Amino acid sequence: MRDLSYFRMAADGSFNGNDPARGPWSPDHCHAGPVSGLVVRAAEAAAGPTKMLTRLTIDVLRPVPLFGLRINAEVLRDSRTLTTTRIEVVAEDGTVCATATTMHLVRKTLSDVPTATVQSPRFEDAEPGESILIAGIHDKPMFGNFTEMAFPKGQSQGPGPKTVWVRVPKLITGEDQNPIQSVCALADCGNGLSMNEVPRMIGFMNTDLTLQVHREPESDWLASDSVSHWHDNGVGMSHSTLYDTKGPIGVALQTLVLHPIK
Repeated sequence: MRDLSYFRMAADGSFNGNDPARGPWSPDHCHAGPVSGLVVRAAEAAAGPTKMLTRLTIDVLRPVPLFGLRINAEVLRDSRTLTTTRIEVVAEDGTVCATATTMHLVRKTLSDVPTATVQSPRFEDAEPGESILIAGIHDKPMFGNFTEMAFPKGQSQGPGPKTVWVRVPKLITGEDQNPIQSVCALADCGNGLSMNEVPRMIGFMNTDLTLQVHREPESDWLASDSVSHWHDNGVGMSHSTLYDTKGPIGVALQTLVLHPIK
């Protein structure tokens, strides 16, 4: 299954989704994680390799179709220290489905930098398990079916906060993805990994994603320690701390819209 990528690029530069890019809420639309990877790819190309992406904020304005996507990138500010960009995800008919901004900071080589010591999940202590991101409201192959998972020993895999190790497909067929592109799919999984109820009566679609990265991941297995807060006002939030096998790499936040499932 890992031989499949999320997207393939057409001759005209547009992107068409493969089965792993399909989201859980509609068979015709993308999971926002792979789409975020396309956004990061475009932003990094615009900012250049001397700077590292440290923040992505993407607003999902409407469902993103599986086919015919175009990514437009614009540099808003470019200095020696930082670059900012604005990205649009555009459907085949010209509809803007998502907008994003990114921050990129210049790379440096420093020595003897103190940092906080925190307890991190250990991949060596995790046990392989079935994907828990397969509770969609349609029956077509989708994102969760192509996501490998491993879990801390003894942890419940039921609803609620949890830590999960994940390995995902490549972003684009025939193209190696860089480290931050690889974390985007996991960053947008916090609401699904820590759902407070299996989506039979209530949905919990995210309307945005903010990803803050302080270190580029160095492993293909990545972990998310996630919790979701749901409220009777119809609003929720998911918070995830992200790790590679060496320790923490960043955090992800999602705003959730809670809705009854008909």
